[in-house]
Amino acid sequence: MTGRVWAALAAAGSGALLLGALAFQYIGGLAPCPMCLYQRWPHLAAVIVGAVALAMPRPWLMRIGALGPLTSAAIGIFHTGVERKWWEGPASCTGAGNALSGLSGADLLSTDAPVHLVMCDQVAWSMWGLSMASWNAILSLVLVAVWLIAARASAKPRVLL
Repeated sequence: MTGRVWAALAAAGSGALLLGALAFQYIGGLAPCPMCLYQRWPHLAAVIVGAVALAMPRPWLMRIGALGPLTSAAIGIFHTGVERKWWEGPASCTGAGNALSGLSGADLLSTDAPVHLVMCDQVAWSMWGLSMASWNAILSLVLVAVWLIAARASAKPRVLL
């Protein structure tokens, strides 16, 4: 297969992960936490790089494409650790620290407060003991490999004299 085909597969994989996340959100009713949202942006970047790579299949562009899922995998691994209580996550989405210490009882009971706050340290869905963040990390690492195969396949063969 050519580098262009591998790049298309990698970009399609990132697109599929994005569509899956949106399906869980809008069809399944599972609102994303902030770290879930952070995992989506690198996949969007990979889709855009993939579109450019279809027109201009260059090895350096394929390596840049690999950075999208690699970044998403890193965030997914961190998120998994927060969910499993291996380490603390951001105070803004885990309830850790003194995030509520400055609020009065009236502030806490205010009707202006968000209706549904999704916490990053709570698993909303899992399959085979792995959360969505874990699955994103695993599948993103597979996509990194596909991007690197695309880079290798799009490299021009060197002639040895």
